[in-house]
Amino acid sequence: MTTGQRAPARTRLLETADRVLFERGIRDTPVDDLLRQAEVSAATLYTHFGSKDALVAEVLRVRLSDWRGVWDQHIVAADNDLDRLLSVFDALASYRRDQGHPSRWCAFLAAATELPEAPDEISDVLAGDTALLADRLLQLSRPIAGPHAQDLADQVLLAYTGALAGFLRGSPRSPIDVGRRLAHAAAQAHSRD
Repeated sequence: MTTGQRAPARTRLLETADRVLFERGIRDTPVDDLLRQAEVSAATLYTHFGSKDALVAEVLRVRLSDWRGVWDQHIVAADNDLDRLLSVFDALASYRRDQGHPSRWCAFLAAATELPEAPDEISDVLAGDTALLADRLLQLSRPIAGPHAQDLADQVLLAYTGALAGFLRGSPRSPIDVGRRLAHAAAQAHSRD
């Protein structure tokens, strides 16, 4: 894009929703506020997404794709099984720092908390995030914990989720480091060596 050229309306709406919804709250953010900040009309929202819920689902889909890509890179860069398992914390640090998502905590947890009976389009994306974490952590735990891989994966997932909650609380000072240390200790306890 050249200087002065605006992003397409769909992009502006997605970027605005991504920036605003998980800070102010999905239900607390009126559609009119999103439209005004994105400088688009209601017709644009409904043409591209059909509803606010569909917009939320698309923002979450984009985030999930971005998150998966960052985590993939960290897994590939890891030198050993333990580093591959703990790469979820390295990826989280990178995602927050480099992807422009330094929000108070996690958009997926925020949406799940705020929308316990979310429409299918949002529930499906939330389930996709949960499945990615659970399935991948189980796979990465197998070389370390063998038959106890599910226990290790559950402990790492809990440490990861706790790190995310730490951002919301503002404590501990470095939630990612604490979560990584907890996961490392769990991995050592389950090591087959």
